[in-house]
Amino acid sequence: MNRRNNGPSFEPIPLRTEYRCNGHRGHVFEAEPETSRDHGIRIAPTPAPSSGVVMRLLVLALTLVASTSIHALTYTSRVEQVPLVELYTSQGCSSCPPADRWLSRLKSHPGLWRELVPLAFHVDYWDHIGWEDPFADPRNSARQGEYRNHGRVGSVYTPGFVIGGREWKGFFRGGQLSLPPTPKVGRMRLELTGDSQARIEFEPMTSDIPEPLTLHIVRLGFGLTTEVARGENAGRELREDFVVLGWRSKEVDLAAGSWELPLPEPSGKPERQAVAAWLSASGSPVPLQAVAGWLP
Repeated sequence: MNRRNNGPSFEPIPLRTEYRCNGHRGHVFEAEPETSRDHGIRIAPTPAPSSGVVMRLLVLALTLVASTSIHALTYTSRVEQVPLVELYTSQGCSSCPPADRWLSRLKSHPGLWRELVPLAFHVDYWDHIGWEDPFADPRNSARQGEYRNHGRVGSVYTPGFVIGGREWKGFFRGGQLSLPPTPKVGRMRLELTGDSQARIEFEPMTSDIPEPLTLHIVRLGFGLTTEVARGENAGRELREDFVVLGWRSKEVDLAAGSWELPLPEPSGKPERQAVAAWLSASGSPVPLQAVAGWLP
């Protein structure tokens, strides 16, 4: 891909025909449904313990209960809309590493999680040109395509930014991030329990909330390092943050007020992790409200 002095450049591409990168072509495919698997633990029988052992076990059990309650986490958004800062990227794109580094710098943003929620969606439509991105997911490509279908972005390309549901080209003009004021939409709360279940609540402050809604929850990975052996970034070591490692979603009824989803399982070996959840109108990628925070 070509570059300019002020950052990587791109060539607008019609969504419904093909994607191009240095003459190569790609297409978006629909995501396959996620599956999960439970793992059981078998404990061998032991002789009956003495009364002293029973007392020690009781103290240990109470300690574990207290520890579990401490690790139950709650994240709460502000009332004003919290915008998602979405980067559509690929390890197979030579113009993407500068954008990945720009997104990584948001780890030190004073408004992280409270005023903005960065997400790196790795797309799969460049996987065929020499390097298969280990974090690519067809759902990420499809989400970028939905923004194009809703007129929120002019074309599909990498690196591509969407902030607050609209295309942002500020990265190509120096990367100065300026977040405009957002409306008061309501408070969103995310609670994680010891069994990796997420309970999400939303208290709207406006009657303009569309129905039905789609609830999304993602697990984010930080400090992910990949040595790229082939493709446009061959020979480079890429270090990435805010990478979407797992993503679950379901349609919900606003009247219910609260919903539950299992926390997505991680992939890769992140140094640190975070969780993010957001609501959008059914059939639309545009976020209405979001909540996020670090995982212990």
